[in-house]
Amino acid sequence: MNRPAPLVVRRPEGLYCPQGDFFIDPWRPVDRAVITHGHADHARPGHGHALCSMRGLPVLRARLGEAQSFQGLGFGQRLRLQDVWVSLHPASHVLGASQVLIESALANGHGSERWLVSGDYRVQNDPSCDAFEPVKADVFISETTFGLPIYRWPNVADEVALLLDWWQICRDEGRAAVLYTYALGKAQRLLIALLRLAPLPGTLFVHPSVARMNEAYREAGIALPELPTPPAMLSPGAMVLAPMAVQGSGWMQRQRPALAEAMVSGWMLVRGHRRRHAGVRGFVISDHADWPGLLWAIDQTQASRVVLTHGQTSSMARYLRDQGRDVDTLETEFDAQAADV
Repeated sequence: MNRPAPLVVRRPEGLYCPQGDFFIDPWRPVDRAVITHGHADHARPGHGHALCSMRGLPVLRARLGEAQSFQGLGFGQRLRLQDVWVSLHPASHVLGASQVLIESALANGHGSERWLVSGDYRVQNDPSCDAFEPVKADVFISETTFGLPIYRWPNVADEVALLLDWWQICRDEGRAAVLYTYALGKAQRLLIALLRLAPLPGTLFVHPSVARMNEAYREAGIALPELPTPPAMLSPGAMVLAPMAVQGSGWMQRQRPALAEAMVSGWMLVRGHRRRHAGVRGFVISDHADWPGLLWAIDQTQASRVVLTHGQTSSMARYLRDQGRDVDTLETEFDAQAADV
């Protein structure tokens, strides 16, 4: 039996829906884009018009600027784009992150398929963003950033407790600390978790890029306090949340004594990655689904066909085929590692 015409295909600009004439997270400027979330490998500037979740609007405006035209869509609300209906559903990766559901809008659409594009997602819930919503589909296009059986996340509360212990040790040694974390998503998740455990070992600062994203979260209704950006010299016991880009900067090199360094990332579960960051303490908290989470999400869709994108596609595809599933892979230009740093 012939398959219905695909609702998503790959073009040089990105993933494209021919029936709706729009792209999903295109990596080049296009006339109409649906943007799943605000990370730089998915949200790029220069589109004629961009659709995103209403929850993600403040984040995307902060990332791409007011010059970019946006339309916000409430989670679960359907919008007709030419011959398809589009709806967005929480992906729980960062605030406003969406899965994109595409359905035929034609009267003769009987027998057509429902296609679900995951964007980036995680299935662990926390107060920094909306909980992941399982969505049924015939075809599921899923990310596989951590699509290997070795990736099984430890308990988040346990990792946060270890982080606090490390910060206390730094203070006792008379040192300040820098905690490397992605400015969008991971930083806000950590702040909420840490501030719930106050009093903290010392003063908590945030890098200006984190402060900008905090403001976008507050605009979207997430309760985050206004925290100071770091002074020229950190006092012993202080800690700053900052992106990895500050490592080795002039500001860091001027700190005395030298700052203790740590990183929060799913990649820190892997020995090779820890070796590449020798001298940097690792804490394993990820904003992507791990191996069990990916398998659970795929099962929840009840999809008869799965298409795997950026990440560990070959290993996941082999496993799913062994389970009797119809699986394809699709090459994209999303940066799996940069998305989680």
